[in-house]
Amino acid sequence: MYIPRIAILISGTGTNMEALLKASITGELPAQVSFVGSDRLEAKGLSTAAALGAQTRVFFYKRDGRAAAEEAIASAVEETHSDWIVLAGFMRVLSPEFVRRFKGRIINIHPALLPAFPGAHGILDAWNAGVPETGVTVHIVDEEVDHGPILAQEKVRRTAVDTLETLEAKIHAVEHQLYKRTLKEFLEKHPVDIDQWKGEEDGKDGN
Repeated sequence: MYIPRIAILISGTGTNMEALLKASITGELPAQVSFVGSDRLEAKGLSTAAALGAQTRVFFYKRDGRAAAEEAIASAVEETHSDWIVLAGFMRVLSPEFVRRFKGRIINIHPALLPAFPGAHGILDAWNAGVPETGVTVHIVDEEVDHGPILAQEKVRRTAVDTLETLEAKIHAVEHQLYKRTLKEFLEKHPVDIDQWKGEEDGKDGN
């Protein structure tokens, strides 16, 4: 059985990355983490990933600019033969050119029920809006921000006793489980890049 290779991109503490990496080590997630990359050298998640035995890389957006940093990411993905790019708190907006280059192969998790509250502050925006219910979305990335085919969503209710901090903690707890579960189901169906499995499903694989 083919084990898909996933590249995980983070910007900070990398708690979702840690959950995925540990699940890949135990076999709960049928994937091999090819590398963990970050746009920030000081990202805590890099040391966590290294301690768990993962290869780590840094992509210097501020120093080199977005185009060069994205080219470095693309090179790393191709060099490591990564089938999928998994965003786990990666706080950079990928350019349309990058997304087209890896069309259908980039997966993201967002702390809100998309299409509601896209952007970098999904939890805070939902809190300020006073909605009684928010949640988590896992989706395939397209050329728009926090957009694209939705793979899974799970609701998180806001109670009368919640603070912003407790709501955030509940959302993160859901993220860690939903991302693992959704990726497991998705990768079992689509272990290799999307163009290949689309061709097979459409009967256009040349056989």
